[in-house]
Amino acid sequence: MTQPKTVLFICKHNAGRSQLGAHLLGHVGDERLVARSAGISPAEKINPAIAESLHELGIDTSAATPRAVTVEDLDAADVVVLMKPGLPLPGEVRGELVEWSFPDPSNWEADGVRELRDAIDAKVRGLAARLVS
Repeated sequence: MTQPKTVLFICKHNAGRSQLGAHLLGHVGDERLVARSAGISPAEKINPAIAESLHELGIDTSAATPRAVTVEDLDAADVVVLMKPGLPLPGEVRGELVEWSFPDPSNWEADGVRELRDAIDAKVRGLAARLVS
């Protein structure tokens, strides 16, 4: 069997956009893809509105803990998805670099997050389809 491809989602705090990306990719359920997430300056916990919006889809975020992106993360990733273009990374991206531009939901309520969640979900599903085809 072929090694699964690792997709690393990165945003500033690893509490919102990158958590959405990784959890939504995991929700796609394709064993050929492994989802990871990290941030440049991690928050203490996942944004509660983000967690709520994922729970609405049946996605458990109870084990989600924001963490800093490392050089090792970048080395291990087949695809690195920046959820905001131009983020300063701790090293070189070895795999494919994808840059998406999504607004920072740090101060949003769950109602506002749903549209963002659905937009990220559409992009994630497109990426997943491309990577496993």
